[in-house]
Amino acid sequence: MKTTRTEKDILDALDHARLVVVHAEQKGIVHGDLMFREPVNHIGAVLADAALQAGLNYNSVVRVRVDRIHRLFPEAATLSGVFASVKRIGVADFLLWYHPTKVARFIRLTELLREQGLEDVPDLRTWLQNPNSRPKLLAIKGIGPKTADYLGGLVGLDYIAVDRHIRTFASDAGVDVADYDSLQVIVSYAADLLGVSRRDFDASIWNYVSGRQALANQYQVI
Repeated sequence: MKTTRTEKDILDALDHARLVVVHAEQKGIVHGDLMFREPVNHIGAVLADAALQAGLNYNSVVRVRVDRIHRLFPEAATLSGVFASVKRIGVADFLLWYHPTKVARFIRLTELLREQGLEDVPDLRTWLQNPNSRPKLLAIKGIGPKTADYLGGLVGLDYIAVDRHIRTFASDAGVDVADYDSLQVIVSYAADLLGVSRRDFDASIWNYVSGRQALANQYQVI
């Protein structure tokens, strides 16, 4: 549950946000490399992305599976179509992922949304803006605040999902804050100060940090 922030909390967060702003400007993220994220209008692809992404290489493992679902299962743009697809071929073959942990996470996500009477991405976007949706998501094993916010970002909500890339970027900016909610507020304020959408700022930070790490790994190989 989000805690009420005092005036001092807000001022401290703004001070930290200014450090993130300076770092982003120095790295050219906002003026040169801002990423624009298009919302995904395919609920099967959205739920697969959210269920799979934690702890995996996104570009080489997750993205190819999500793109495959989008391409091969147009009927899964609706939740009823997702259930029809997985009934026909099974969840593991739908996801092209066979470890039971993430398969179970996907199943629980789809079951929860069906219980809530949702059918498509607009329904999901509306539901996620209801404060009662968050505890229901967090009750699913393996779904924490980051995945809940990541899911919102996928459907177009203006969220920062605090992952290791956000933490690395903030740390490099001189912000040493461990608490999820506090760091989310700081990076959200930074996006606001820069005049860019939070979800696009999130995507830009992810792209910058992951690209830097990939380059470092390339030099290690050489």
